[in-house]
Formats: sequence, structure tokens, C-alpha cells
Amino acid sequence: MTILVTGANGYLGNNLVKRLVAQGRNVRAVVRDPDKTVKRLGGIVSKIEIVNGDVREREQIRPLFEGVSTVIHLAAIAIEKGGATYDTVNHQGTINVVDAAVSAGVTRFVNMSQNGAAPDSPYAFLRSKGRAQGYVAEHAPRWTALRPSAIFGPQDEFFNTFARLLKITPIMFPLVGGGKALFQPVSVEDVVEATVRSVSDDSTIGKELALGGPEVLTLGEIEKRVMQAVGARRVMIPAPIGLLRPAVWVMERVLPGSPVTTGLLDLLALPNVIEDNALVSHFKMDPTPFSGRHLDYLRANTFSGTLAKFLRDATVN
Repeated sequence: MTILVTGANGYLGNNLVKRLVAQGRNVRAVVRDPDKTVKRLGGIVSKIEIVNGDVREREQIRPLFEGVSTVIHLAAIAIEKGGATYDTVNHQGTINVVDAAVSAGVTRFVNMSQNGAAPDSPYAFLRSKGRAQGYVAEHAPRWTALRPSAIFGPQDEFFNTFARLLKITPIMFPLVGGGKALFQPVSVEDVVEATVRSVSDDSTIGKELALGGPEVLTLGEIEKRVMQAVGARRVMIPAPIGLLRPAVWVMERVLPGSPVTTGLLDLLALPNVIEDNALVSHFKMDPTPFSGRHLDYLRANTFSGTLAKFLRDATVN
């Protein structure tokens, strides 16, 4: 049984591929960025089949699905850059993947959706993910959809951003939106575990399963835990969204690796919490807390690494 993983060199993707390899699974890893592939999958390159593919290229990816029994679709973007838009990657890209899977006779499809995703969402990112899942539900074979809250762990782009900003803000630190936004951070290891289990768990077929951590935290609490994890102390200054918007607008246009966009800033108005946590109710897992040793990875951020990420959009592990 060959499992094809899209977005295999991404944050969630490379962690998932490594887990599948550890289980002895045959993996076909669909990747697009050679540099990121070497950095994140180089250690297991001899144990997997790596193929180049862009989910936006409908005809180009079709041959990649030959001989595949299961597809785990992870490829997506949170920030639009150039021709990589929410519509072309998250929505149409998913349509292309589903159609290629159906054409190749794939019998199992696991889609990584997003908590809060809905086809009629006023937020472009969540709308694109919701429309994508709508197509999966209508056309994909024996599908399961997973809907995680904000995922934390080595290589994450959300919580690591705060740790990076601490490297370049020595005295004061912004309490974004007053720190009131709600999150339920979920560990990448827990999301990977739920994904792997879903592949062989037929009771997940036809279900959308929300995944969250054990705690609901405000953004202010999250920022304080990040500071504690990296041993930093700053004066917290409330920063209203309206005040941040002009600065974020400039960063989007000046920094190749801008950590945020005005669109993502708007998402802070929507609570990112889970009503029925499938990690507990379905998978019978004990979710990993966003605290203690589980945040040690945040210490790996350096001043030079921060500049490389923000100024060059370099892959930072």
C-alpha cells in the first residue's frame, strides 16, 4: 500500500512522513521546494519516494497518483504570495488532487482542513479551506477530514513567530489585539498521530474531526508562555488591531518572509477553539499541553535565523 502525501516537506508534512516511515509504510512524498526537501526530509530520502509536483498544475500531478491506495492531502498556504493564492492552492489545488486521486483509483482520502473552515466564511483563508472540504466531501473516496486549531511544535510558523520577534524587540512587546483572542493550541505530534490513525480507522470515514489541545488560552497567555519558555522578560504593550494594521500592511509588501498579513490579523476576531475535541472523544488521546518542556523548541530561534526568515523567507527548522 503506497500512501501519497501532498505538502510532504511542509511543517506538518515532514513530521507525518517521518512517522509513516517509522511505521514501515511506503510513502510517495509530493514536494515543490528542493531546498526545503533536503533540509526536512534529507535524513530519510532513501526510505521514501520523492516526486516533484505542484497541486496547482492539474495535468502535471495526475501521473503521480498511479499505484497509490491512500492520499493524505496537506498542501495549503496560510499566506498568499505571488501566484500562490488561497483560491489556486487551497481550493482549486484540492480539487486537482481529489480528481487525480479518483482517476487513479485511490480508495482512501484524508484531508487536512482547518478549525473554523466554512465555504461561506467572511475570511478568505477559512473560506478557501471550507470550499475545498466541500469538494472533498462530495467527490473524494472514503474521505476523512481533520480540523486542527493552531498547531504548535518545532518548525511551526505561528508560535515561533513570537519567539523570533522577541529577538528583535529587546524592551517592549506588543500584546496583539489586547491579547484577547482565543486559541486551543494542539501539538503537531498529536495531529500526526490522529492523521496516521485515521488512515486505517474506518469509523472516521465521512467525518470532519476537530482537533485541539487540553486548554483554551488567550493570545496574551500564549505570549507570556512563549516568553517564559525562552527566558525573556518584556514590558507588554497593548496593540489594538487598528493600530497594527498599517504596520502589517507595510510588512506584507516589504518582507519576503512577513510573519503575518492583514487577513490573518482579522482572524483574531474569530475564536479558534474546539467544541468537540476528537483527540479525546474519538481517538481517546490525552492532548499535549502548550507548556513546560513541550515549548523547549522555541529556544532554538536566533537573531540571525529571525533575520533570515523575515528578510529572505528562508526555511528555518
